[in-house]
Amino acid sequence: MRSKTPSESRTIMTDMVLPSETNPLNNLFGGELLARMDRAASIAARRHSRRITVTASVNHVAFNRAVPLGSVVTVEAAVSRAFSTSMEVFIDVWMEDRFSGERSKANEAIYTFVAVDETGKPTEVPKLSPETDLEKDRFDAALRRKQLSLVLAGKMQPNEATELKALFTS
Repeated sequence: MRSKTPSESRTIMTDMVLPSETNPLNNLFGGELLARMDRAASIAARRHSRRITVTASVNHVAFNRAVPLGSVVTVEAAVSRAFSTSMEVFIDVWMEDRFSGERSKANEAIYTFVAVDETGKPTEVPKLSPETDLEKDRFDAALRRKQLSLVLAGKMQPNEATELKALFTS
């Protein structure tokens, strides 16, 4: 199985915020944004693995800015690291101001997907070869996030989390 780059999985979805998707403050519902992020991340994971993928966890979501009615929203998702059967997908959400056209980062998230076969059994995925500085930073941080998650879930002993320990020791 050949290694792939994050750009091979990159998914970009652009849409407008409609009245039926907003809360009483006329901003995009958080749940609607989560659904958009999940769809984009799922496509990115599938493009990387060329398998059926399922959402394993939503590791991080930052609702940094409200997205008002009428805004153009672009969700960009790409695999940031591939493990044996799972993939971390980093999602950036961009908002285009409806009056000025200025584009700014509104939100971000990190999801984990698992590739499965037709029976639902986890299956191996290709490795990832990051190219840009941002891709390399996200790739390296993904292992620390995975180790932290495993420690918190009781699936890894803290002394085995080598990448996390390296943050605190010289």
